[in-house]
Amino acid sequence: MATLLLRFQAPLQSWGISSLFTERDTAREPSKSGVIGLLCAALGRGRSADVSDLASLRMGVRVDREGSLEMDFQTSADVFTADGKISKNAVVSRRYYLADAVFLVGLEGPLEILTSLDQAVRHPEWQLYLGRKAFPPSLPVWLPDGLRQGGLEDELQAYPALVEGKGKMRLILEDEEGQFQRRDVPLNFARRAFAARSIRMEFCSRPDEKGA
Repeated sequence: MATLLLRFQAPLQSWGISSLFTERDTAREPSKSGVIGLLCAALGRGRSADVSDLASLRMGVRVDREGSLEMDFQTSADVFTADGKISKNAVVSRRYYLADAVFLVGLEGPLEILTSLDQAVRHPEWQLYLGRKAFPPSLPVWLPDGLRQGGLEDELQAYPALVEGKGKMRLILEDEEGQFQRRDVPLNFARRAFAARSIRMEFCSRPDEKGA
């Protein structure tokens, strides 16, 4: 097994995991469905395409900078009501997002698949964005040395910090025995079908502080 590391850095990001109607939430780190959606864009796969090969990859996230949780309002006109009519009133929705967050995302799996993904994010077929189409990355998602030979946890902890900071960094790892569950594994984007996965959360030392 190998590991592919990706950089998710932008002024704004949003990783919805339980959004409903006028409430659009965001997790505090990238969701698996959001990461796979970005990879599908890089590969040029449509919403109805099979994503089982991508969903089978084990994912982890290192939070290099937490960012701040922000919220704004958006309005929509000409919204259909329950009786099939178009409302004359604008509908207000609340949208949550992360400002100034930086993440190191890791995917563990067969080297052949990860090599193709590394090439895809370097030369994407479609525009890449971090959770919403209005949120493109401010730096390339791909890292020059992002394709690694080690395991997911070891590579996430060892890779140099993406931004300056102090203190431990939060680590979120896909783990069958993890204490938390998230329903963010895409089965079919067109049908909005998702499965659950188990994760564990812990903290790791900053790579530049180890041995100091």
